[in-house]
Amino acid sequence: MSGKIFYRSRRKTGEGEKKPRYRVVAVADCNLKIYVDHLRMAELEHLAEVMKAELIPLRLGEKHDGPATE
Repeated sequence: MSGKIFYRSRRKTGEGEKKPRYRVVAVADCNLKIYVDHLRMAELEHLAEVMKAELIPLRLGEKHDGPATE
């Protein structure tokens, strides 16, 4: 069974900023430790590929519109 990596978009990044935009919130069924606070999508995808895990964006709360990755 493959693991799952749950992530969300950072709240304080603007469009076009050159800072890592995503934060890993939880990991299920994977033996994985993450030592950074923020990651780029390419880094998340590479981790998921190597770990054979599924990337799952978290839904935003009721006060926000759209998916977590926007």
